Amino acid sequence: MADKTSNTTASLSHVNEITRISVGAEIRQGVLVSANDIRIDGRFFGKIATKGKIVVGEQAVVNGDVCCQNIDIWGNVTGKIICGDVLTLMNPCNLKGNIQSQKLSVENGAKFNGECRIINQDEFGKLSGEFEKSIAKTLDQPTEDTALKK
Repeated sequence: MADKTSNTTASLSHVNEITRISVGAEIRQGVLVSANDIRIDGRFFGKIATKGKIVVGEQAVVNGDVCCQNIDIWGNVTGKIICGDVLTLMNPCNLKGNIQSQKLSVENGAKFNGECRIINQDEFGKLSGEFEKSIAKTLDQPTEDTALKK
């Protein structure tokens, strides 16, 4: 029989590894760098980089550039997105901007106004490296400190 305490601890540990911007929270001129997943339900204006997944909730507003491995969008996003695997546009999302991703999934009812370019893993590596340098320049620190380094 499995130990319920260790399963609960592992589950709580995973929850604590997710960066959250809750409903009612607003970050302006921000730079968010995380090695883990990110969930946004509030408002974020700036740049986001993660090796993990980003979830943009229905009430969320994101205005800025994003670089991630995967992203699911239900809310409003304006800006450039670089995605290493799957970018999913869910109903009722509204995305305005250019996207570069290996795969694109669009649910019926999702809105997208912009350009889409399908890329391979090598192109993602190059684009994420450039994105990382732009964040380091913004933060005025060495690129080794960002989350996109492998």
